[in-house]
Amino acid sequence: MRDAKIIGTGVYVPERIVSNAELSQNLSEDIDDFVTNIIGIKERHIAAADESTADLATAATENALRSAGVVATDLDLILLATDTPEYISPATSVVVQQRLGAMNAGTFDINCACAGFVTTLDTAFKYIIADASYKNVLVIGCYAMSKFMDWKDKKTSTIFADGAGAVVLRAVEGEQHFLASKLVADGNYHDFMGIFAGGTRQPITAEVLAENNTNRLRFAKKYPPEVNIEGWPKIVNDVIAKARLALADIDIFLWTQVNLSTIKVVMKEMQIPEEKTHTIMQKWGYTGSACIPMVFHDALETGKIKRGDRIVMCASGGGLNMACLAMKY
Repeated sequence: MRDAKIIGTGVYVPERIVSNAELSQNLSEDIDDFVTNIIGIKERHIAAADESTADLATAATENALRSAGVVATDLDLILLATDTPEYISPATSVVVQQRLGAMNAGTFDINCACAGFVTTLDTAFKYIIADASYKNVLVIGCYAMSKFMDWKDKKTSTIFADGAGAVVLRAVEGEQHFLASKLVADGNYHDFMGIFAGGTRQPITAEVLAENNTNRLRFAKKYPPEVNIEGWPKIVNDVIAKARLALADIDIFLWTQVNLSTIKVVMKEMQIPEEKTHTIMQKWGYTGSACIPMVFHDALETGKIKRGDRIVMCASGGGLNMACLAMKY
């Protein structure tokens, strides 16, 4: 039976660190208590003025390739998840391909906001399982949301950060790693959060730039808290049932790193011990479509994940899009 397994991981965070103290000064309001204790973020990394999404993605990929012992020309496919692309067109993945010299690889991007990496990893597994011509597949999640930030907007500037994570998948025979997955969406939330200018609905004009509203990341409407608090357990339970497993069979749960309090509430309601998760928002902020590969890599580095562990990744983002995948590492 053909399957795929992760053979290498890598991350990259920009050098510049923005602390809660710096944000408090910028906003003329002390935000540290709420952002540290409720959201779980103490600091975040922000891309330099001359640093783009493709820069972040390429750096994380180079680390992942070294970890995997793979060279760029070994790659058959590059899949990249982001909603902060290098350009509107062409795709960011093809820019990364050129940077790496991975000229044997096909490429495409996937944009379903912060559910992007789990959706893209699911896609990569299925490419390898379905088609013997794909042996080594690179999966990247990258995020440069600071480029779209209004630093006077407390709702967004306190949460979002920049970074990238990448994994290398290799085809295997006679091993089972992919266990089950599920994607869900609810387009009723499509206008709740986003960068609404710059596409065909509202092209960039002098008036849009002068208004400085829809060309920046905005929470246009308030998401009900139950979107994640109810949505995460439902999709996770569905995926575990598809895999014919029980919650107790899972060694670690990796959640979207947007709010520590939400993770704690969900874990408590699902009766999962808190030690069965891992977080990175305290040091890297919320890195959107990059947060799942980044928290996966960090859990590996700290010894919380080992070979043979069963892992559930659950991610959600604007749209609304949600994705969950169960795998054996």
